[in-house]
Amino acid sequence: MPKQRVIVAMSGGVDSSVAALLLKEQGYDVIGVTMRLWSVERDDLPPRSKRCCSVEDVEDARRVCDAIGAPHYFMNFEREFQQHVVDYFVQEYDRGRTPHPCLACNDKIKFDFLLRRALFLDADYIATGHYARIARSDGRHRLLKGTDAGKDQSYVLFTLTQSELGRLLLPVGEYHKNDIRRLAAEGGLPVADKPDSQEICFIPDGDYRKFVGERATATPGELVDTAGAALGTHPGIQFFTVGQRRGLGLNGNTSQPMYVVDIDAEANRITVGAEEELLRSQLWASRVNITSGSSLQETTEVTAKIRYKASEAPATITPDGDWLKIDFHEPQRAVTPGQAVVFYNGEELIGGGIIEVKAPTRQPIPA
Repeated sequence: MPKQRVIVAMSGGVDSSVAALLLKEQGYDVIGVTMRLWSVERDDLPPRSKRCCSVEDVEDARRVCDAIGAPHYFMNFEREFQQHVVDYFVQEYDRGRTPHPCLACNDKIKFDFLLRRALFLDADYIATGHYARIARSDGRHRLLKGTDAGKDQSYVLFTLTQSELGRLLLPVGEYHKNDIRRLAAEGGLPVADKPDSQEICFIPDGDYRKFVGERATATPGELVDTAGAALGTHPGIQFFTVGQRRGLGLNGNTSQPMYVVDIDAEANRITVGAEEELLRSQLWASRVNITSGSSLQETTEVTAKIRYKASEAPATITPDGDWLKIDFHEPQRAVTPGQAVVFYNGEELIGGGIIEVKAPTRQPIPA
């Protein structure tokens, strides 16, 4: 019986490298693929940080494949990445929202375009280095948190469908990070001590405001408090996010620390308030995906989180047409439109959606 073939998305980092190593040891026919996503050169950064998909990263992935005896290919997804990740990133800031580019990259690049290429290469699966797990039984695929709670990445995988989960392998999700580095060293991988990337991959210096400012037209507007009193002006809504404290331009002219509590793109207005005004108990989710494959027909008790690094909190979710209404048992700080809210039943990620703070607009019923 021929080996099952798996395409491993390899960034040149230790996690995806060990994913390839583990699958090779498990007897799969492994093919490493590094995706070229972004190619803007930066001469003012260290060589390893000049750009996403750097020559050094590609070479690291190739060296890992050589070490484990797997072929390595380089595929160009720059056009798709520009359209579905970078353009989305800038457009969301233009709308006064805070995007999560990893969600868009997973949804469109890794688990759509790459999966299609993998099927073209007669692969049975694709694999990534995400810290999450998949449990399979009775034809159903359950997306579970990674064993290492500090590295769990199930949050950024909520867009996966049952069909995609059926074609996906997540071998590092069973391990803790220190085990992954140990396995890399024991396997003779040249990336065992390579530092993890910390910033948005296409903004290696972390200055997203500069990046967005070079690609969007910013218009100054009014800066007000929650009572509507004018406090000054802002340089453009693209440079702000809900919960932001620094860089508001208030110059200490308020009696207490102030935070962005609302961004009104239509009025081009930023509203700031005290920290307690950041608290919300209710939000809505659009673009809902139920990863578990079940349909939510009634109110359900879950734990939910409103950002990648947030803690889970008890909540009630209620279907509302194509949206979900989420009521937290305790108020949450800085609920940010454009980010994801995901919900769990114990270890299983049930699904998620994109945060909205206003209820869906209903079309009037004809008389």
